[in-house]
Amino acid sequence: MTPSARLAAAASVLDSIAQGRQPAEAVLKAWGAANRYAGSKDRRAVADRVYKVLRARGRLSWIMGGREDGRALVIGSLAALDGLTLEEIEALHAGDGYGPRPLSKQERSRITAGQGELPGWVAAGLPEFVVEDFKATFGDAWADEARELMQPRAPIDLRVNVAKATVEDVEAELREAGLAPERTPGSPVGLRLPSEPPPNVQALEAFKAGRIEIQDEGSQIVCALAGAAPGMTVVDYCAGGGGKTLGLAAAMQGQGILIASDVVARRLENIRPRLARAGVEAELRLIGQNGGGMEDLNGQADLVFVDAPCSGSGTWRRRPEDAWRLTADEVERLHALQVRILSQAAKLVKPGGRLAYVTCSMLSRENEASADAFEAAHPEFAPVGPRRRLSPASTHTDGFFFALYERTP
Repeated sequence: MTPSARLAAAASVLDSIAQGRQPAEAVLKAWGAANRYAGSKDRRAVADRVYKVLRARGRLSWIMGGREDGRALVIGSLAALDGLTLEEIEALHAGDGYGPRPLSKQERSRITAGQGELPGWVAAGLPEFVVEDFKATFGDAWADEARELMQPRAPIDLRVNVAKATVEDVEAELREAGLAPERTPGSPVGLRLPSEPPPNVQALEAFKAGRIEIQDEGSQIVCALAGAAPGMTVVDYCAGGGGKTLGLAAAMQGQGILIASDVVARRLENIRPRLARAGVEAELRLIGQNGGGMEDLNGQADLVFVDAPCSGSGTWRRRPEDAWRLTADEVERLHALQVRILSQAAKLVKPGGRLAYVTCSMLSRENEASADAFEAAHPEFAPVGPRRRLSPASTHTDGFFFALYERTP
């Protein structure tokens, strides 16, 4: 593919991402499968352009006069991110072969006039409606938090399954495979791989044999903060993909009762191979939309871990496309859902047992506001220790919120 054809392909992929709900990674994979003529270097170049644009989407749309189509965003990226001159951009838009059509008069005008002083939210790279939330939460550091969340590529964090191997042995194994792992500073069982070049972790023997799992260090930390221990009855109330289920299982050291539950049967089925690979036993429970199906566990659990549905804003450095799909109305819906789920999960906690509330969100409406609402409605649950926030800027992890409660006798 010519450089111009790669730009046209990137614009097309960006339009497909904007028109649906699939992750950018899935859209890029589908594009590659449908365009077999594109070699590995072509696919890499298109993907790099797509992610570069997604991370700077707000800025690029501003530069291009509010346009949000793939073509405009790609043109803006050539000027603002690559630093190309108008003449160089025009040369890439000659309309030849599979390349993009020539620039319009308006596009040429935006390239030369659109890069003036940017509003704060544009420069920080955030959707405009979350800026006030960031300012209230992070104060003077809000822009730094935003930049670290939106702009850098996230590393690949691994959790070592210490039931099958030591951290030292896995680290050595990965180095023998040509990788460059580093110890994570906050998790004693974590290893970090650089995102460039992207490693194919699932092809590693260590992954196939269950010695490692892909899990952000922040996720590892909140699992540890929950305090699961051998002999407990532990419920992972919103198990999702099962990553934290495995983290809780590791803390239990194969002793006790572990129950993974979710409202979507397909998610639970997807956990099964992960459990088998890790050598973990857990009961899988399908929950009804109103919390049904768990009544026999009322007042029985030592720990209920609620990794609640949320905006996922703490993972925008991994999925920047999600930032531009989120709306204020969706945040309000999620807040109400979180409060309802916490009330349902609280029924399972025995006197003296604990309830952990976790999100991978950076937004106070999903974090502090949901925790406040739960506390107001459930005075029988006393906070244990301070609430915790993790973020790319402060802890070099994905963004997480953690609050822990103990049920009074």
